[in-house]
Amino acid sequence: MSEKNLQLPNFEQLLKKLKFSPEEGKIWLAEQRSVLMSLGALSSFRKEILTTLGQERGKGFFMRLGYFSGLKDAELALDIENDSEPDQAFLVGPMLHNLRGMVKAIPLVLECDLEKKHFYAEFEWIDSFEVEICRTTLGQLNEPACWILLGYACAYSSHFAGMDIQFREVECCGQGDHQCRIVGKLANEWPDHEEFSLLFREAPLIDELYELQSRLADLEQTLAYSPESMHKALGEAPPFTSALAMIDKGANSEVTMLLLGETGTGKEVLARRVHSMSQRNDQPFVAVNCAAIPPELIESELFGVEKGAYTGATQSRKGRFERANGGTIFLDEIIELSARAQAALLRTLQEGEIERVGDNQTRKIDVRVVAATNEDLAVAVKEGRFRQDLFYRINAYTVIIPPLRERKNDIVLLAEHFRKRYEKQYKKTTLGFTDLAIEALHSYNWPGNIRELENTIERGIILTDEQNSITEMTLFNAGHSSLNTQTGDVRKINQQSGQIEIVDNKSYLKTTLAEQVLYNQISLTELEETLIEKAMQNAEGKVSVAARMLGLSRAAFAYRLKRIEETKEENKPSH
Repeated sequence: MSEKNLQLPNFEQLLKKLKFSPEEGKIWLAEQRSVLMSLGALSSFRKEILTTLGQERGKGFFMRLGYFSGLKDAELALDIENDSEPDQAFLVGPMLHNLRGMVKAIPLVLECDLEKKHFYAEFEWIDSFEVEICRTTLGQLNEPACWILLGYACAYSSHFAGMDIQFREVECCGQGDHQCRIVGKLANEWPDHEEFSLLFREAPLIDELYELQSRLADLEQTLAYSPESMHKALGEAPPFTSALAMIDKGANSEVTMLLLGETGTGKEVLARRVHSMSQRNDQPFVAVNCAAIPPELIESELFGVEKGAYTGATQSRKGRFERANGGTIFLDEIIELSARAQAALLRTLQEGEIERVGDNQTRKIDVRVVAATNEDLAVAVKEGRFRQDLFYRINAYTVIIPPLRERKNDIVLLAEHFRKRYEKQYKKTTLGFTDLAIEALHSYNWPGNIRELENTIERGIILTDEQNSITEMTLFNAGHSSLNTQTGDVRKINQQSGQIEIVDNKSYLKTTLAEQVLYNQISLTELEETLIEKAMQNAEGKVSVAARMLGLSRAAFAYRLKRIEETKEENKPSH
């Protein structure tokens, strides 16, 4: 782009991405949730940071703040101007500066040739908000003061161009110059590029935190269910912390504990926590999914079998209780136990002994039992599916595990936990969740609870490109709308209000179909012909069946079909 026609593109397309929803207290810029904050508050915040960290560390802090903002905006620019020339598309970044009230950015020189790996730019900044902070709060500095804007420019340019680009503020009103001017070029073209990079990657405080975080992640993988790892917070919502407190209080006792909760709420993880916090933590922990074992084999799996007890029992072997001797056994989906297995379990709990299938002697065992189910055992007792005496035995210490929909405040905490886990597993670094993605995570009902959330985050990591944000589309695979599997409804963004709304699935599909028909200028005749032919194809040529598919009488459908066939016959070329 030559210097003569250097000007920012029209704001209209960018303004379409801006949605205000004052009733909800939200402002959206594409998928980014934004806020309006007074300059006075930002001034006080900057002053406190510099007082706490010092100017050099504070500078790095604010440059990183701008850096992360620049990465997000580069994604937006590439999406908005994907059909424009690179230098024209690049100017979306300066437009966003203008739009947010941060500074008026005037392009002076811009040379952006992605194929030749060439970049050079000069911009003038007018009325920088960071200069105003210096004038009103900090006073004149001994160096350029526009740290957030500079960090933004570096990240935005690098992510946009796919090259390591650095900017320098060569003139700044915050240090007494008559203007603010920046120059940007490839990082290795600056003699101090390595030292400058330290401001983004090697600030002491942030690096120490990253190092500690990395060590903790390694420890979690190595010591998967150690006592220490069980104490780390799994949630902060009151329904969950109440359950956790009850689990912790009963962990060091010998009472049989019953965990009640829906599928996917993490009952096995909590059972391991019970074991890790007990005096048995150096002994075995054995988990058994009673629903996964056929009823005819459940007794032998739990209590063992003697050689010759039945056809195929060619040798004696221990059951799960013997393998857990001295430790803890977790019986998940205990309601699935057969009547005989329930009777044997009751004896084990009362007498502390087991009897192998086909054996004539008992064996003493010392095992702590933690049971779990997703059904109401009291109802199962009334229906005759579960022994009443066994119910009273295991119901002595019951903990109810809340479903994820009742712990909304934990969704982001758990999502971040799974994001870090799967980023490490897939050796990928993302930019985290977009604000709209977080909104979607909160809005969804999570019938599959934590297990479904984990699978959703893993899919999001897989579908997200390196150094890109995880969007609602990658999480729910439905663009800007997500299907609620419980209600059949669709959640979508209202393009006028900027709000997420629940719409009836059928109504949503009808609206979407109408939009596609109008957008592609499909005539009613073409649409009718296509629907009728498709109905006949699906009905394998049966007129009555095809008519029912379209809600027509057989006669009405046959009339339309005949008219289509006659039209085709008339349009055939004559020979």
